[in-house]
Amino acid sequence: MQLTEESQKILQSNPYKEELQEVVDYTAQLLQEKMIRPTDLQWTILINHLSEMVIREKENRTILEVDPAMFSEVSEEALLISQLVVDKVGQLPKDETYVLSIHFESAKQNEEETK
Repeated sequence: MQLTEESQKILQSNPYKEELQEVVDYTAQLLQEKMIRPTDLQWTILINHLSEMVIREKENRTILEVDPAMFSEVSEEALLISQLVVDKVGQLPKDETYVLSIHFESAKQNEEETK
């Protein structure tokens, strides 16, 4: 995976660089296994989200609660990948899984659009 300049800036500016890099590498591996290929822009947005998640986990902060019903159209595959990534980051609420899953679901759409 080749990171854009913007993605590299996000990685470098995170106070928990090593942890974030580990999560990004893990996420890239999961996506590769599922043959999901985010665009450069999707990767940049995803890395920014992962960066924020690592900061929230390290600093014991949380996102606002979300209604799981809002994510009823998200595929099981996207939710599973999201749950694995959230578990890798650490002790985060279930809400993180739902919000993160949108990144994977939109990246999955790339494959369907090219068919």
